[in-house]
Amino acid sequence: MCPLRTCSAHHCWALCCQVHGTGVLLLIYLAYLVLGTGVFWALEGRAVEDSSRGFQQDKWHLLQNYTCLDSPALDLLIRDIIRAYKAGAHLLGNTTSMGRWEFTGSFFFSVSIITTIGYGNLSPQTMAARLFCVFFALVGIPLNLVVLNRLGRLMQRGVHGCAHRLGGGRQDPAKARWLAGAGALLSGLLLFLLLPPLLFSYMEGWSYLESFYFAFITLSTVGFGDYVIGMDPARWYPLWYKNVVSLWILFGMAWLALIIKLMLSLLETPGGARSCFHHPSKQASSSPHWRRGPEGEPRPHCTQPGCYPEGPEGVTQCLEPSTQVGCCGMDS
Repeated sequence: MCPLRTCSAHHCWALCCQVHGTGVLLLIYLAYLVLGTGVFWALEGRAVEDSSRGFQQDKWHLLQNYTCLDSPALDLLIRDIIRAYKAGAHLLGNTTSMGRWEFTGSFFFSVSIITTIGYGNLSPQTMAARLFCVFFALVGIPLNLVVLNRLGRLMQRGVHGCAHRLGGGRQDPAKARWLAGAGALLSGLLLFLLLPPLLFSYMEGWSYLESFYFAFITLSTVGFGDYVIGMDPARWYPLWYKNVVSLWILFGMAWLALIIKLMLSLLETPGGARSCFHHPSKQASSSPHWRRGPEGEPRPHCTQPGCYPEGPEGVTQCLEPSTQVGCCGMDS
């Protein structure tokens, strides 16, 4: 029970609590990804190493015993290449490393599971890893949805806060809301869809259009698998590359979900989105409404669902149903 006296103070306290809770949730999210990374790394790494070593032995035996390849030997080599590639082994040179099942590759694979992107370029080959993948996805997918919903709420609160400040200064709340929404759209386009393709073009050697295509297909969770980062054996990728891309996927999906939600709200609201701000009448703003809490203490009561008075001018802000905060500072 919050002992604060005003709706504004309750709202600030609830926002601080929500930010703190989001940080804890992100730590749990990261810890769960690290758990999946370690398990997949341990289960698949040794199998890929054995597969790569066996492929190298078969290749050297073939080169020693066959000066001219016949059809059965060539078919055998092709089958070994396909099997080793699906297992995630490096096929060029004499290396027997774990290839795509190293730490960064396992972490990126864990991200692709819980975000439901599923590129299809890599899959577990051992039965133990397949069973773990099932249970990892059962918990990870709902956890990912919770994290995306929380991040989307924080982004939406930021949009409403910008609209509130713009509306208070311009005395045109409808226009302020549209300006804030347009700012969120343009800034998200810049951060998540326009700038990242420059990094992909540099690291992967793709054109900008190919990189933009990969960015949208990834954030929309379509995940065809025709373009996947870190797959060119002729290129060297730093350790931070896939980790940064994983963070980009997380926040980019939250932003895209927010934009889709805003678009749906505009389409579903008759006559477009109404103003998020209402200037109450003199009778409504002359005195606050109070009600008794469960323990008998007086608590401020908002006259409209999802609305709270903000500032000395008596401007009342109405939040969307997904971001309503009650006058006591608790989420609805």
